[in-house]
Amino acid sequence: MKDLNEILGMATRVQEELQRAQENLDKLEVEGTAGGGLVKVRASAKGRILGVAIDDSLLAPTEKQMLEDLITAAFNDARKKADEVSSAEMGKTTAGLQLPPGFKLPF
Repeated sequence: MKDLNEILGMATRVQEELQRAQENLDKLEVEGTAGGGLVKVRASAKGRILGVAIDDSLLAPTEKQMLEDLITAAFNDARKKADEVSSAEMGKTTAGLQLPPGFKLPF
């Protein structure tokens, strides 16, 4: 068994790596789309919404309900992609860690 100081040092390094990975997630961008690209939502991998783009053809008053549905779908698509990128990035960070079975990091 490793001595306590070595274990604490390793825990500190892991914590620092995870913090850097979390900060990096806000710099990674994903784009959710709906309606064949008529509505696009850009988000960070942490889920922060960065922008919304709506095709001019959807701006007619008669298209209001469809536009609302497409925006919702694009947000959900962006959130799903953000979760996938976040999981992949955090997986890279924790890949070398020898965590006990069943141990989950707080994400």
